[in-house]
Amino acid sequence: MPWSKDDYPDSFKNLNSEVRNKAIEIANALLRDDYDEGRAISIATAQAQKYVEGDEEQPVYEIRSHDDGWQLKKKDSKKAILIEETKEELMGEAKRYVNKHNGELHIYTGDGKLEDKLYED
Repeated sequence: MPWSKDDYPDSFKNLNSEVRNKAIEIANALLRDDYDEGRAISIATAQAQKYVEGDEEQPVYEIRSHDDGWQLKKKDSKKAILIEETKEELMGEAKRYVNKHNGELHIYTGDGKLEDKLYED
């Protein structure tokens, strides 16, 4: 069940609204990736606090077409982090990687147009 600003886990109640909203976003993304609810809440809380309260800028990762299929790479980097034959094969692993690194994910079409943004501010 996806959470919202009005309906969220009890453990999010004591978080400030900015951290809580980010935790809801992250937890929902983790649930879509089949994480256990308890694990999703725990990860989301930690990542949201780090994101909102930390001084780190959120890194941006991109899924783009590649000579050998599709790649995940950090924005402005020439080196691929992951490469798969199809975009679908890459998506699950890429989402886990970007979540783990508290990043934002930009997904592009085969012709280089921005299709979607996930986990953004």
